[in-house]
Amino acid sequence: MIDVKLLQKDFDLVCTKLAKKGVSSEILEDLKILSLKTKQTRTQMEDLQATQNKLSAEFGSLKKQGLDSSELKIEIDNLKEKKIELENEVKELECELESKLMTLPNLPSDEVPIGADENENVVLEKILTPKEFSFTPKEHFDLGEINGWLDFTRGVKLAKSRFTALSGMGARLERALINYMLDFNRKRGFIEWNVPVMANSASLLGTGQLPKFEDDLFKIEGEDLYMIPTAEVSLTNLYRDEIINSEELPLKLTSCTPCFRKEAGSAGRDTRGMIRQHQFDKVELVAITKPSQSEEIFDEMVSCASDLLTSLGLAHQKVLLCTGDLGFGAAKTIDLEVWLPAQGKYREISSISNTYDFQARRAKIRYKEDKKNELVHTLNGSSLAVGRTLIAIMENYQKADGSIEIPEVLQKYL
Repeated sequence: MIDVKLLQKDFDLVCTKLAKKGVSSEILEDLKILSLKTKQTRTQMEDLQATQNKLSAEFGSLKKQGLDSSELKIEIDNLKEKKIELENEVKELECELESKLMTLPNLPSDEVPIGADENENVVLEKILTPKEFSFTPKEHFDLGEINGWLDFTRGVKLAKSRFTALSGMGARLERALINYMLDFNRKRGFIEWNVPVMANSASLLGTGQLPKFEDDLFKIEGEDLYMIPTAEVSLTNLYRDEIINSEELPLKLTSCTPCFRKEAGSAGRDTRGMIRQHQFDKVELVAITKPSQSEEIFDEMVSCASDLLTSLGLAHQKVLLCTGDLGFGAAKTIDLEVWLPAQGKYREISSISNTYDFQARRAKIRYKEDKKNELVHTLNGSSLAVGRTLIAIMENYQKADGSIEIPEVLQKYL
C-alpha cells in the first residue's frame, strides 16, 4: 500500500508515478478529493479536541474557585458531541481511503524504464550462448510423450485442462530439481522453510493478491482460506504484524510449494504443454530487509537465480521490466528468461522484485532501531519455476532420437 502521508504531502508526484503504471487520472482525482477531505476532517477534529481541552481546563479552574460554570459546561458538552460525530466521520473516510489505496499498485522506482508493455522491457545481459542443433529441436510436450514423462490426457482426466501428470524420469527429475534448487539457495544463505499451501485473507491482503486479484485465486468454500499462488505469500506473512529486531535483518528465506492459479486473464495463451498451468511447483526466494539493505539483497537474489540457471547449463537473459509490464506490488523487477530452442526465443522462468515498503505497510512488518519502529522492505523472486526449468532442460538437452540427457549437477540427485 502506498504511503498516505506521501499522497497528502506530494500528490502530484504520486500521480505522475502511478500514471506510469496505467492508473487513470479519474481514479487519481477521486483519490485526491477523498484524501484532502480526510485530512481536513481530521484537522477539524483535532482543532475541536484542542478547544475542548482548553475549555475543560477553564471549567476546572472555575469549579475550584466556586464560580458558575454551567454555561461553559453546556459549551463543552456540545463540543464533545460534535467531536464524536467528526471522529466517526474520520473513521469512515479513513476506511474508504484505505480501501481505495488497497487497489492501487506500488509506485515504480525511478530506475524503471517507461514503456507500455513487455515489448519495451530492457535486456540487461545475456548469459551463455543458446545451443545449436544439427536437427530441428522438438517442443517439450512432444518430448514428454516420446519419453513417457508427461501425461497431459490423464492430467485433464484427473482435474481439467492446464493440469499435467508426470511419471517415471519426468517425476524423478522434477523432484531432483526441487532438492537441487533448495540446496543451492541454502548455500547462498537462504533459510529453508516448509510452509502451508493455504493462506487466509489477511495474508493475501498483506502481499497484495487481495482484493484486486481475487478472481485469479482458488478459494476454499466455506473457509477464510485460499490456495496460495506463490510461496511469497506464506514466507512474507510469517512476519506479519511483527516488530523484528534490527540485528536479525536481513532475513533470507526459501521454500518449495505447489502454486495454484486460475490464470483468469490468460485464455488462449500457452494452452498446449506445461508453460502455463493451474498447479505447478516453484522454489521461492523472499527477503525482509532494512531499507538501506534492499538494493544489495535484490542484486544478490538476481545473481542467485541466474547462477542457478548457469549451473544447469541453460542460456538465459536478464530483463528489466518497464512500467507497463511491472507487477502490482513491485517497485522494480528483473525477469530471467531462459532460451527454449523449439520456440526459438527466451521465455520467463524467474521474476525478482523489490516491493520496498509496499507490502510491509499492508502487512505491518516493522523493525526496531534506535527505539523507533520502521517499515521493512520486502523482496521476492522465483528460484525457479520448477516445471519451466524441467521444460528448459528437456528442450536444451534433447538428442536427435528424442532422448534427453541429464545435466551433470542433477545426476547425484537421481
